[in-house]
Amino acid sequence: MGRRAKYGMIDTDRGDTMIFHLGMSGRWRVDPADLLVHDHLLIETAVGRRLALNDPRRFGFLDLLPTAELPAYAAFAAMGPEPLGDDLTAAGLMRALEGRSAPIKAMLLDQRIVAGLGNIYVCEALHMAGIAPSRAAGQISLGRLERLVPAIRTVLLAAIEAGGSTLRDFAAPDGELGYFSKQFLVYGREGEACACGGPVHRQTQAGRSTFWCPRCQRN
Repeated sequence: MGRRAKYGMIDTDRGDTMIFHLGMSGRWRVDPADLLVHDHLLIETAVGRRLALNDPRRFGFLDLLPTAELPAYAAFAAMGPEPLGDDLTAAGLMRALEGRSAPIKAMLLDQRIVAGLGNIYVCEALHMAGIAPSRAAGQISLGRLERLVPAIRTVLLAAIEAGGSTLRDFAAPDGELGYFSKQFLVYGREGEACACGGPVHRQTQAGRSTFWCPRCQRN
């Protein structure tokens, strides 16, 4: 198995790769005793294992193509660097953001800038780096970006270690919930006190909720 941004990849023994995206609430169930209403795909292996793809909202995605064609796959071709890889650097991020007047929050959610970042983790990383989410992306100094890149990695690694962020219906294939929500510094904490003592604010940017602390994250 492999991953690119928020897409998972399963290689077959026929030279093909199945690409999947779990959308908002999709998940794999391993060796389910019974099939559920929203199990839309069932895979059975030669050794008798079963994988059921459960997707109640049907926001998920599946495709199958020759493995050799993966580099040219349309969904991957325009993606930016992986946030946990060596290709994401402050200098490279500065070049990608040069001249951009859009808010840094929106730019970090753009998969062409950085691949795989989601709303929760962008909020948390911007807070950790002390950057206001509404600041114009092209006006952020190299010094601040040098704080942002490691903040992104720190937040993602902590979330992986905690099993993800279960807010409503997320669960891992073994049914285990994700507990990173217990570590949120700003996300979902509108009106509560930030670690600095100031109140956490909420605003809407491009239809997404942004949580931030005006005292810690100044323009």
